[in-house]
Amino acid sequence: MRVNFTVNGRRQEADDVWEGESLLYVLRERMGLPGSKNACEQGECGSCTVRLDGVPVCSCLVAAGQAEGRDVVTVEGLADFAKQRAEHGGCASGACGTSVDAAKQWQAKPTSADSQTGGNVELSPIQQAFIDAGAVQCGFCTPGLLVAADELLERNASPSDADIREALSGNLCRCTGYEKILDAVRLAAARGEDLTAGQGA
Repeated sequence: MRVNFTVNGRRQEADDVWEGESLLYVLRERMGLPGSKNACEQGECGSCTVRLDGVPVCSCLVAAGQAEGRDVVTVEGLADFAKQRAEHGGCASGACGTSVDAAKQWQAKPTSADSQTGGNVELSPIQQAFIDAGAVQCGFCTPGLLVAADELLERNASPSDADIREALSGNLCRCTGYEKILDAVRLAAARGEDLTAGQGA
């Protein structure tokens, strides 16, 4: 079958997709977007987390055909997604006032960056916070954690530690002990509050 969907703001088409093919496989092998990791393939580790119409999902459990006509954001598109969200003052999930239909109209703008890997682009606030807080070690879990944390901060700009733990509970990490990851989300939230306070002054 043929699957038509939007990936990181760009219309994409995947041909000859078989019925059992996962969204993760299509993104990695057909679209050349290796950020989402293929780890457990059972929806247990969160390494393959992407946003499907604004909602974090384990792409290993989503049949590619289910993405027909829908909007997918991977870690490669996170910086563009965060930038457009900031410019439009909304969110993709609808929880902050922007409908899914409106969010689908956002278009990733061509840059001099590598459009497949997202290299050489300005990082999203959560990506920068992960670097600054030292939350990245082997990096295998990082893409899923970034996508989940970004969605959390979109719907809750000032999360409590309990909120952060709940939002990231589906993402496993073998390296960090999680404290640096929590620090990174706290840092991104604090920077977001500082930015909002500065704009209101």
